[in-house]
Amino acid sequence: MLSFRITYIFVYNLLQFCGHTWIVTNTIARILTFGKDALADTFYSVGFVMSLCQLLSFLELFHIADGIERARLLPRFIQVTEKNVLLVMVILLEEMQSKPVVCLLFLLWNVQDLLRYPHELLCVMDRPSGAMLWTRYTLWIPLYTLSAATEGFTLYQALPIISPLTPPSNSVNSTVTTPTNLNFVLIGYLPLLLLGASVTVWQLLKERRHHLDKWNKKKKTKRK
Repeated sequence: MLSFRITYIFVYNLLQFCGHTWIVTNTIARILTFGKDALADTFYSVGFVMSLCQLLSFLELFHIADGIERARLLPRFIQVTEKNVLLVMVILLEEMQSKPVVCLLFLLWNVQDLLRYPHELLCVMDRPSGAMLWTRYTLWIPLYTLSAATEGFTLYQALPIISPLTPPSNSVNSTVTTPTNLNFVLIGYLPLLLLGASVTVWQLLKERRHHLDKWNKKKKTKRK
């Protein structure tokens, strides 16, 4: 009989897989149909589903802590935090929502997840695939590196948008947090993003070696 934990994690991974598949399919279909015009409309067409999927991704931290999912907590925490911080920034800055870099960022995020959730579903069903295992832990690393670089570029593009909004120095609300302060926060976040991405890539390489070695040993045992 299926336990509640197995059913829950299967449904969670299935919902995430369906959500990210819809986002990628919708985005690609719009690009093929409307061309460059679709790039500026990406957030308005898939932003809600994207926000919902990323909000639900916080549950994965509890999955790992509880032992439902076997993975390293630190890299997953960094990945989830990076995505949600950038997503909140895009939501708050309407000028950013029409930038082509947002379309690229969303595509990279969702392609990464489409490599991960099918593998997780097969593992839950106890039907692991060597091809999916290799794809998930090999292609994921360059895709994550590229997405981290795109996140940094997104932050860089947000800086000029925030600066002009700074109120005069004699403003009544000058004691309150201003866009200038937010500007410094974003600039300070860039080195943190670089550090977090470096740690995550290092951890992902260790995970890849561990899982592939484990798979190879399992295959050798079956042959004997």
